[in-house]
Amino acid sequence: MISNQETLKLSPFMAIYDMVVPKDNMLRQINELVDCTFILKELKTKYCLDNGRNAIPPIRMFKYLLLKAIFDVSDINVVERSKYDMSFKYCLDMSPEDPVIDPSSLTKFRRLRLKDVSLLDMLIGKTVEIALEKKIIKSKSIIVDATHTKARYNQKSPKEFLQKKSKNVRKTVYQFDESMKEKFPTKTTSNEVKDELAYCKEVITVVENEPKISYIPAVQEKLNVL
Repeated sequence: MISNQETLKLSPFMAIYDMVVPKDNMLRQINELVDCTFILKELKTKYCLDNGRNAIPPIRMFKYLLLKAIFDVSDINVVERSKYDMSFKYCLDMSPEDPVIDPSSLTKFRRLRLKDVSLLDMLIGKTVEIALEKKIIKSKSIIVDATHTKARYNQKSPKEFLQKKSKNVRKTVYQFDESMKEKFPTKTTSNEVKDELAYCKEVITVVENEPKISYIPAVQEKLNVL
């Protein structure tokens, strides 16, 4: 159920945002300058208006997906970062002390509220256009999330997408240990997606078997995306 989504914030900690999130921060500007009420209009048919438990505000859920697209992180990492990154919390219209959602909520939101893949594409696209008009961002190319949307800004095939994500993992690993090059499997020359998937799983296994590498936050983020 969608109830009164906008509530007056009475948190004594709101002043923290003025101290740690600069006025020119992109996420602060998105929150202050991009009117996201159009999201409620687009999703109103996906919610019960007068029955059931209050839902997590759909604008906030959408913004989680927007942050995923901008920073190319997994559900787990976008939620984890929103625990301590004040620019994330500000963009999500949360008080500094507010608890974050469970990552599984994003999966439910996509499956139950965004059943139409093109709807998420449209919502992200419209947000990007508004941000471009207001000169908050310079290029629409930063909004890419082919994991959960057939975004018009990304025409990569599934195989090319997997190749890019596995490459990101390897590049990040090499920043910390170049000797890992000898441990990764040979890249597949097949054009079959199933073979690329198998290669990606091997890459994941290799990294996970190296605790000194896999526990580095930068590596974990890329690994979670893959």
